[in-house]
Amino acid sequence: MEDMSPISRVTRSKEAAKSTYDRLSRWYDALAGSSERKFTGIGLQKLAVKDGETVLEIGFGTGHAILALAAAVGNAGKVYGIDISEGMGNITRARVNQVGLSGRVALSFGDAAELPFTAGSLDAIFMGFTLELFDTPEIPAVLSECLRTLRQSGRMCVVALSKRREAGWMVRLYEWAHRKFPAYIDCRPIFVQKALEDAGFTISEVTDMSMWGLPVEIVAAIKR
Repeated sequence: MEDMSPISRVTRSKEAAKSTYDRLSRWYDALAGSSERKFTGIGLQKLAVKDGETVLEIGFGTGHAILALAAAVGNAGKVYGIDISEGMGNITRARVNQVGLSGRVALSFGDAAELPFTAGSLDAIFMGFTLELFDTPEIPAVLSECLRTLRQSGRMCVVALSKRREAGWMVRLYEWAHRKFPAYIDCRPIFVQKALEDAGFTISEVTDMSMWGLPVEIVAAIKR
């Protein structure tokens, strides 16, 4: 059952977000990475990247999904990553170099509301626990850019905290903390499937899961 209460706004600035994630980059895996990895792994399976494809990850964080994507595209493919945090980029770049996949990966820093790619140039896009970090008016802009840069029949998979289920006490507590401490709890549950549909994507599969009592939605979609 979908929770029809409004989505909380993200009030911290992009500069504040960059500073926070730069500081957290060394400890992010210990704080959140291990709990998120199960869900991003399922999302990557649903995206099903193939050899030779050109793929983008928005919000690549500490690079675990980037490594999986780089392994999947092979020598003929290319993986791009965009993130707001250079601290996260340093961690990811070191991991990519360590396994010898730097020739397949190109990392950049910036705002996903203005992607630096030409129209129809990407085969697939992945977002893991990133879309819910954008303020509510920015979500359509980010997804519009994804639609623009994907080729026809290009694929997208979004893993995010979701408002698709009735809000239990853990969700209410989390949303309260988000409103009370926006600099530290800067993401919140969003209407993942509806946001993709409103942007013009065709939904191919939706999986509902739970992380520490918080609903997680894994949505695979196609550009038709």
